[in-house]
Amino acid sequence: MTTTVDTTTAPEQRARSAPLHLRIWRSYVLRRILRAIFVIWVVATGVFFLVRLLPGNPVDVYINSQIAMYGMSYEAAAAQAASLFTFDPGTPLWQQYLEYLVGVVTGDFGMSILSPGTSVLEKIALHLPWTLFSVGLALLISVVLGLLLGMIMAYRRSGVIDHTVSMLGSVLHAIPNYLLAILIVVIGAVQLRWINFTQMRGHSSPGVEPQFTFAFFSDAMYHATLPMLTYILTTVGTWALVMKSSTTQILGEDYVMVARARGLSDFRIGTQYVGRNAVLPLVAQIATQAGFVVGGAIFVEKTFAYDGIGVTLFDSINSRDYPVIQGILLVITITVVLANLVSDLIYSVLDPRIRTGEGEED
Repeated sequence: MTTTVDTTTAPEQRARSAPLHLRIWRSYVLRRILRAIFVIWVVATGVFFLVRLLPGNPVDVYINSQIAMYGMSYEAAAAQAASLFTFDPGTPLWQQYLEYLVGVVTGDFGMSILSPGTSVLEKIALHLPWTLFSVGLALLISVVLGLLLGMIMAYRRSGVIDHTVSMLGSVLHAIPNYLLAILIVVIGAVQLRWINFTQMRGHSSPGVEPQFTFAFFSDAMYHATLPMLTYILTTVGTWALVMKSSTTQILGEDYVMVARARGLSDFRIGTQYVGRNAVLPLVAQIATQAGFVVGGAIFVEKTFAYDGIGVTLFDSINSRDYPVIQGILLVITITVVLANLVSDLIYSVLDPRIRTGEGEED
């Protein structure tokens, strides 16, 4: 007669024996999804009220700009604004908020105030891909380069590479990306004249249409070079230092020593034992950093005149285009929250103790 051994842990047994409604509530995935929705609602609400705390509304800003630029009278500028805009600053705030929440839930972010007939989603779809291209490619290069440097620093501690990368990484990490962008323009373009800043302005050359060709890709790379260089220089040092710390910790684990005792090659140990386990704690940071870099692109893109979502957000803030500001910030928020949610779910698959530990807290 054969006997079967129940290998389920005590937390798993308690979770299975609990009533259905408690099992649903204690579901790790469900709770993470509800938390993500709550965070998005809080940020969306905060953005709605914060943008309305800015001095002046879209109509007032437009009227003042027409008076300052063209010398129009207040009455003429106000009449022109009334004929162009459908936004009524006298609408009760609670009514604007309810309409805004309904739009967020239904996926309708409204129409641009300053571009009548153009929806917010159209403006985002027009400019966001350029930012994702420059930020995404720069982040990929930065992460890969930083992880490789971090592993080399961990294996060659107290060496020349370790000291050099640690020093440069600490210095560049302390410099804001917009300040580094200004230094690149002032030193590289103005003083040394190494960079033809005039030709590199914008996201593409005039007459170049987006298409899957080498000519388009090379032109897009040329115009995105300076923003990408800024993102890489300000982040690669951080990834190298974090990877060095994680790798150093993994190198002291027992299973690494056992692998060495078995005579495995350093390359196999580094890739299959050290590198894979050292990268796991960085998954959440990489996912989160992607969203924050997109949000921080506003000053970098404005400095390099790179026509991405950052420039669109900057111009919308100056003109108080409430729907566009809300839409862009909400998209960035959703990107960061979803990145964190995906990383949490990946961790729960890789380490089931996270799910059982969540159930024990309740």
